[in-house]
Amino acid sequence: MIELTVNDGVAEITLDAPEKLNALDPAALAELDDAYQRAEHADVRALVLRGEGRAFCAGRDISNVDPATDDVLGYLGHLVTPLLKRMSRFPAPTFAVAHGACLGVGLGLLIATDVVYVAESARIGSPFAKLGATLDSGGHALFYERLGAHRTLDLIYTGRLMSGAEAVASGLFSRVFPDGEVTDAARDAARTAAAGATQAFVESKRLIAQLRDERLGLWTSMDAENRAQAALCRSADYREGFAAFQAKRDPVFTGRG
Repeated sequence: MIELTVNDGVAEITLDAPEKLNALDPAALAELDDAYQRAEHADVRALVLRGEGRAFCAGRDISNVDPATDDVLGYLGHLVTPLLKRMSRFPAPTFAVAHGACLGVGLGLLIATDVVYVAESARIGSPFAKLGATLDSGGHALFYERLGAHRTLDLIYTGRLMSGAEAVASGLFSRVFPDGEVTDAARDAARTAAAGATQAFVESKRLIAQLRDERLGLWTSMDAENRAQAALCRSADYREGFAAFQAKRDPVFTGRG
């Protein structure tokens, strides 16, 4: 599912489960965490994260999740959040290629990456309006900071996904490219960074992270998201949303707990 290659000081980590749009279950999250650890131990000077197939990452793999027994806090709090912290603190410049679906936890992977190059085909946001769940993986903090309350809640209430061009124009991510060019652009940028003053880049990364955490309260917000999601998982709407998704039908929500 997760592949790591290292060439000339640049690591490339690939989500390689295109048949399920690179959705992440606990085993895949553990593999991804291990790949970042191995890349760190390889003493690389830049890193690229990408997804194989039609999508970067469609989020959590819920195909085999039973909402009646789902341990949401375990998945988010014990697996996702520690991984995102490891990614954000990687001791070299990191780049991500966002194409196709970039949803839920997939959005979180992008938030935890230094620079995100976005394909025109990208669809960014959360499908949770149809799941009876709430945005997680740092989405509230990022959207509120960049889009404001009104546009953030509009996206959450409607479940509308942002295009790649819209996400870049809104300041969510760095640059947008045609689909056939975005991967090469990220690789070229990573090679340029790897040939540069890595220690100076890492110091700038540390300073930016400090400013971001102070301003956004990213990790505090993420912990609050995790607790909110754990509370929602006990609701009838959450169970209905999951059942509808798994059955490929429209959910029928009651709006009650």
